[in-house]
Amino acid sequence: MNEYFKVSIQVVAFILTFILSLIAGPIIIPMLRRLKFGQTVRDDGPSTHIKKTGTPTIGGVIFIIPITLVSVYFSAKYPDIIPLIIVTLGFGAVGFIDDFLKVVKKSKDGLFWKQKMFALLVIAVAFTMYGINKGILNTEMIVPFMGMDYTVALPMWFFIPFTIFVLLAITNAVNLTDGVDGLATGVTLIVVVLFTIIAMTRSDWDYLKIFSSTVAGGCLGFLAFNAYPARVFMGDTGSLALGGAVGAISILMKMPWIILVAGFIYVIEALSVIIQVSYFKLKGKRVFRMAPIHHHFELLGWKETKVVSVFWVITFVSCIIGLLTLRLKFF
Repeated sequence: MNEYFKVSIQVVAFILTFILSLIAGPIIIPMLRRLKFGQTVRDDGPSTHIKKTGTPTIGGVIFIIPITLVSVYFSAKYPDIIPLIIVTLGFGAVGFIDDFLKVVKKSKDGLFWKQKMFALLVIAVAFTMYGINKGILNTEMIVPFMGMDYTVALPMWFFIPFTIFVLLAITNAVNLTDGVDGLATGVTLIVVVLFTIIAMTRSDWDYLKIFSSTVAGGCLGFLAFNAYPARVFMGDTGSLALGGAVGAISILMKMPWIILVAGFIYVIEALSVIIQVSYFKLKGKRVFRMAPIHHHFELLGWKETKVVSVFWVITFVSCIIGLLTLRLKFF
């Protein structure tokens, strides 16, 4: 019976978080409306987005609260979940401040870029140093295509800044992916389900299995309110929190490179912005009609639902490829 429970504990965590998110939505969305926490839409964005002005934002709390509650419950038995909770809440708090300032100023701009990055940097450094000091984070990295037991040790002087960079990069990539109803939520759901499957292969990753499944449950519950037409947006509160969770899990699994494969959508979203900004500064011209790239496809005439569906399918295929690179053994 105990062995059966160990196998199914991720299902329990998933269902609990999913149900709590479904309950939280109808409670929190009306509160956000009463507080007039409405979204300010970019005036240079697709014209179809203008009607979204005023839609409640900061909705990330709908899944952040359940993820936190369920994770804290399981942390009594799996204390290594705690740094994952802290980095998720920390990044989410930065996003909340950013969203709140946007609401107060009735502007698409919240924190200055340098302010936001400094706050995220402090949290990333704290997570990295805490993980190293507690022994849950070491310099070993799993090598793709060589099996889960084949690792290489990075020198500490390289590992620390590399880990911080990866966490910041993934977080910002997830943040850039948010912008179309259900896109970031669905993509992240698929990615963390992959993480749950991977974590099931090692008993010392039980805490990662549980946390990944709570994030998946929160994302699925939030989709009930965020799928097109969205009744609420997660805001930077949600996207930065999800980015922190995804980044931290991949780092603790010793395979941050997996995001380049499984998180392919995150990568192309971030690259589209980098290419657009760099090329415009050099040539004064744009490569895409608009960046991030999901807006480019919208301006080409794709409906939001088509963009989201195609990007979800790409993520699903990317995750399958990611599994193949690991040569997993479940039995």
